[in-house]
Formats: sequence, structure tokens, C-alpha cells
Amino acid sequence: MEKEIDIVALGELLIDFTEAGRSSSGKKLFEQNPGGAPANLLAVAAHMGYRTEFIGKVGTDMHGDFLKKTLKGEGIGIRHLIQDERYFTTLAFVEIDEKGERLFSFSRKMSADTQLCESELDWELLKKCKIFHFGSLSLADEPARTATIAAVKAAKAAGAVISYDPNYRASLWRNEKSAVEQMKSVIPFVDMMKVSEEELVLLTEMEDYHQAAAQILAWGPKLLAVTLGSEGVLIAMAQEQEKIAGFKVQVVDTTGAGDSFWGGLLSEYLRKSKNLQELTWDEVKSCAIYGNATAALCVQKRGGIPAVPQKGEVELFIKTRDK
Repeated sequence: MEKEIDIVALGELLIDFTEAGRSSSGKKLFEQNPGGAPANLLAVAAHMGYRTEFIGKVGTDMHGDFLKKTLKGEGIGIRHLIQDERYFTTLAFVEIDEKGERLFSFSRKMSADTQLCESELDWELLKKCKIFHFGSLSLADEPARTATIAAVKAAKAAGAVISYDPNYRASLWRNEKSAVEQMKSVIPFVDMMKVSEEELVLLTEMEDYHQAAAQILAWGPKLLAVTLGSEGVLIAMAQEQEKIAGFKVQVVDTTGAGDSFWGGLLSEYLRKSKNLQELTWDEVKSCAIYGNATAALCVQKRGGIPAVPQKGEVELFIKTRDK
């Protein structure tokens, strides 16, 4: 079967109410920004010219309508975005410190994205994607957990490359032990995986990044990226590990930085039209550099999807920084 869709992503689609100054009376103002890690990633791929589809659920409220309109405007496929009148769209309130780092507060209990059901999945779509991407937030609650695992297995069986970003948010899990168990449970199905420094230590209980990366690769993935903030990324495969330096920029908001990095890396991987095992190490590094450049442009603006750069911006950024 022809793989008609480049990337299908399943998971949360939400509103990031991002801190945006203060009112005349001194109260904090929050800006309505579309977000959610899987959607952020698809926005990158869509901007790079790839065919994308989103699987998830929002409410029939004003926020769900806004998110649906936003995805359509970004060129992301929305045939499998469900609006359900029984549930509200997930909300995240984001404070930003002087370094651009974030503090989250969520309104998500029984929200729409946690209520995606296995029976609502389109099995034909899952057979038609080159890459299937998901995160761990859809594993935190039922019925979305069962739906996510079923989708992963179906895409894997159909020959898709499975991409995974744990994207750990402590407040959305019952406890740390439960989170780690669920996040680790799906790793054997994964081909390409991205983790933060915190997630790497959390999942492996190892402080040495190189040893921890080797441990995750031993669980199944063929490629691992460990994002290191402004320092760049550690890329690891079975026989190679290397730190790829990040680009130095003025940081405004780190929302979506990891998603932009991973979306950039996956986009560059697709451009090469090779299986993972066929990539040379230089080609792997070029994917990481493309991801770093995409993230560097993202953090110079506020919000998730609104900060995603265009293809021409990324290519010009890399070209001018190479001089």
C-alpha cells in the first residue's frame, strides 16, 4: 500500500494561555495560543511541505473551534480531529521566567483529548503513514491510553516508522512511578525517540547521559535524541553518540522548542528518503542540525504553533550561520 501521508500524529491539542504582560491595573495577561506537542510537531512538518494528519479530540467550545481552524490554516489534515460536545478542550496556563523557561498549570481532568477511544481510530489512515508520532500524555488517562497503544501497534504492523516523545509533565500523572511505567511500556515499539535531560534520567535512573542513552537504545529504538536546551542535542545510535551544538539566539519563550526540534529532524529525515539503518552518520548529524535550527527560530517568538518557522527561514538561518 502506498504511504500517502508523511506523518500522522496522535495526542493532545490544547490552548496554551501564555503569559503576555500585565494590564493597566497590574494583573497578568494571558494570550490564547494553539498548542499541544503532537500538533506543534505537525505544524513544523507541514511548513516543510510534508503531508500530515492529526488524530485527537477537542470540545465543541470556542477553543475547539479555534484549534480546528488553526490546524487547517497550518496545512495540517483535520479529517481525524474529533469535536465532542461532552467534553471541554484542554487548557494550559504558561508562566515564563526571565530566561524564557515555563511553569505549567493545566485544566485537563476529563478533558476532550483524554477521551479519545479506540473505536474512533481510522485503521486505514494508520496503514498509510510513513511516520507515526505520539507522546506520553495520551498514556496518562483512559480511554486515550488504550487508543494510543492500539494505534502504535497498527502503524507499526503496517511498516510505519514509530516516533515517540515522552514529553513528561509531572502534574498530569497520578505519581512519578506510574508515569515512568507507562512511558517505558511503549519504548519497545519505537524506532526514533526524543527525550529531555530530565526524562533521560527519569527513565533510566542513570546520571551519565551516554550510558543512559545506550540503555534506552537497548530497549528498542534505533535513534535517540537527548535535547540539552541551549547546548544542543546528544544524538545516539547503536554505534555512535555525538553532541551537536545548538545555535545561540535570544530566547523569548521555550514553548514548543522540543517539538520544533523533533519536527525539523523528522522533516530532514523524510527528505533523505532512506531507511534509518541506511543513513550515514553525517546524514544523521544533518538531521539534528536542521532540528536545532528549527528550534532556535521557534524560541525567539511566543507560543507553540504560532512560533513555528517556515522552511525558507530555517534554510536561510542554517546557511547564514554556516558562514
